Order: sequence, then C-alpha cells, then structure tokens
Amino acid sequence: MPDNGHPRPADGRLPLWLKLAFTAWILGWAPTFAVLLGTQNYFWLCNLANFLILAGLWSESRRLISMQLLSVLLVGSLWALDVGTAWLTGVHPIGGTEYMFNAEQPLLTRLLSLYHLVLPVVAGLAVRRLGYDRGALAWQTGLTWLVIPATWLFTDPERNINWVHGPFGQPQEMLDPLFYLVMLMLLWPLVIYLPTHLSMCWLQDRGWLK
Repeated sequence: MPDNGHPRPADGRLPLWLKLAFTAWILGWAPTFAVLLGTQNYFWLCNLANFLILAGLWSESRRLISMQLLSVLLVGSLWALDVGTAWLTGVHPIGGTEYMFNAEQPLLTRLLSLYHLVLPVVAGLAVRRLGYDRGALAWQTGLTWLVIPATWLFTDPERNINWVHGPFGQPQEMLDPLFYLVMLMLLWPLVIYLPTHLSMCWLQDRGWLK
C-alpha cells in the first residue's frame, strides 16, 4: 500500500552517508549562490528542488522525493544534453544553458550549476529505496502552479527565472504576457513532469520500484 508520503520502515531507510553528503552540499551551495546570483535565484524550480530533496532525504518522505524526481529528471537530462552538445559542437540544440560558456559568468557559478547532473541521481536513488508515490504528479503540479506566478510577481523580468517571460531563456512578445504565463503553467506539468511520472509508474508496475 502507498505510504502517502510518510517514512517507510527500517528496510526502506536511506543511507546516512547520502543524507550527510547532500546536507554538506546544501551548506556550501546555498550561501554561495545567494552571494553570486542573489536570493531570487532560489525561485528556479530546479534550485528549489535542492532544498526539497534535502527535506525529503531526512524525513524519508516518498511523496516529497517523488515530487522532486519529477522536477529534476527530465530537466537535468535536457540540461546535460544541451551543455554536452554545445561543448562538443558549439551548438545549443535546446537553449537556456548559454551561461555555462559565458566567460563573464563566475567560474564558480558555472561549476556549481553541475548539480543538474547530480540531483536526478540523488532523487533516483532515494525513489529506488523508498518507492514512487503516484500522487507526486498532482502535488508537484500544485507546487509549480504556486511557484510560477510567484516568480512572475517577485523576480526581475530580465532574469526570466523559470522562463516566465519567454521560453528557453529568451523574452517573448508574440503572446499576451498573462496568456503566456497560463500556457506555461499548463504545459510545464504535461511536458516536464508527465513523461517521468508515466515512466516511474511503468517501472513500479513491473516490480522494479516499491
């Protein structure tokens, strides 16, 4: 039976080394990003995932970890594809990672952005141990529908955090800004979360996940 996000028994516990290692990461990453990029940077859903994964690891919440797997798995994979392709060919097939090759960006900022490769692994390991919560899609969608409007209201438009002012980091002028924002809120769960959710359900149905 699903645990509705509550910790599992002892046989499902996450290793202490994983919790401590990720805590050490947050203690270094969070203040560094705040100094280099400002606290508005935390509005990025992938940055928010760092904190929520930390909470999920220590509470061993199946729901919270499953939610963040939806948030980071596909995004991290696409980020890696864009950076890797640009590194090899100089072309960004998706876009949004140009800052990784911008010499005006602090090297430390770019190095810390490699967490996009780490978060899917950490969340994936935790889900493998705790199991996947099928309610994660609804919960993560609800969280996204709170974060995206908050981003639009409280962050600088030129930063285009969560692409609330245009896709792939670029401003858009074709659509009314509010209409675009609503479309973004609808498409984000469908394009980013749903494929991972369906994959996790498929794995769970075949006994590969708890």
